[in-house]
Amino acid sequence: MHDALAALARAAATPTPTPSGVDPTLVTPGPWGFVVVVFIALAVIFLVWDMMRRIRRGRVRADIIEELDAEEQAAAAMEATDVDDQRTDAAGDDDASPGRRD
Repeated sequence: MHDALAALARAAATPTPTPSGVDPTLVTPGPWGFVVVVFIALAVIFLVWDMMRRIRRGRVRADIIEELDAEEQAAAAMEATDVDDQRTDAAGDDDASPGRRD
């Protein structure tokens, strides 16, 4: 462990070479680099905006489908209840006035 720390200390103490004679116009991106970066940033912003719009639209559609399914199930349940009531009335089990006998 001590050897590893000593190697790290020697590596940190080693001076880094500095470039000499580098032309700054060759190293900087220049105006075209700026234009490309701005174009990429605008493209990413547009794509994220479009993706969020599509996700929002999908969620709204899913909510509407869920509501329609719930209404359909409620209507089916009401229809089943109505059919059961009609069967009970037809069998004569449900009297209009329970105290009256003919």
